[in-house]
Amino acid sequence: MPIKVENFYHQASGTLTYIVIDQATSHCAVIDSCLDFDMASGVVSTQSAQQLVDYIDKHKLVCDWILETHAHADHLTAAQFLKDKLGAKVAIGEGITQVQKNFRAVFNLGDQFAVDGSQFDHLFMDNEEFFIGETRCRVIHVPGHTNDSVAYHIEQSVFVGDTLFMPDLGSARCDFPGGDAGELFRSIQRLYQLPDDTQLFMCHDYPPQGGDARHLVSVLQQKNENKQIRKDTSKEDYIQAREQRDQELAVPKLLYPALQVNICAGHLPAKDESDQIFLKIPVTIGTDSMR
Repeated sequence: MPIKVENFYHQASGTLTYIVIDQATSHCAVIDSCLDFDMASGVVSTQSAQQLVDYIDKHKLVCDWILETHAHADHLTAAQFLKDKLGAKVAIGEGITQVQKNFRAVFNLGDQFAVDGSQFDHLFMDNEEFFIGETRCRVIHVPGHTNDSVAYHIEQSVFVGDTLFMPDLGSARCDFPGGDAGELFRSIQRLYQLPDDTQLFMCHDYPPQGGDARHLVSVLQQKNENKQIRKDTSKEDYIQAREQRDQELAVPKLLYPALQVNICAGHLPAKDESDQIFLKIPVTIGTDSMR
């Protein structure tokens, strides 16, 4: 029996979360889950993540994996909430160790913060195979957006994370620490070498108000229609266009809260002596402000 894929759209961050189901065994995996976080109030809630739990419970599924395509900069992962509810293992690409090293300094986390990925239950190597029930899955490392970016190849479907967007939106930005447009070009070529009818599941879409989020496109459509990187786009042209575009992009509004949580596999910072949780925001004083 083929896999079944259910998608859930997190409107606040434009994120698509997937439940991938091995229909033969009723085992499943969750890919790229979201907590609800209000930046203004600092309130973290779990309504969106609870929808995933409710679906899994309703359909009597067994969750094997809570999978991250990378440490996201635009939403907080619900991995630990789901692990507590479902008992599944939390996994990400082994490149997370470099992301942790990059951001340990940014957040001044100190030597006590482990940068070996031990906050996660499993770190995937490139081309590593794992199972959802009886369904064989393969990990494809796709660095460039981040060091830890991976895609999950499951039957005729690939869950690409931020590596690619829908053809009219292009590809991922490469201006975060560890990002590299040349690496992303090579990663996208790996995806373009897959059979043309392979289905690519997007991690994000940003429809107009009232519109439906799009989540699915074929390899052939991407190669023929992607606005930034088609099958005949040269590496040099792509790097130039990607880097120019990155200079125009704003910093994601949840960048600092999201990364503090996501490099820790969804663990919030420990409470202080007053039983309060705090997230750090690095502050840079502009030269004009000092006049």
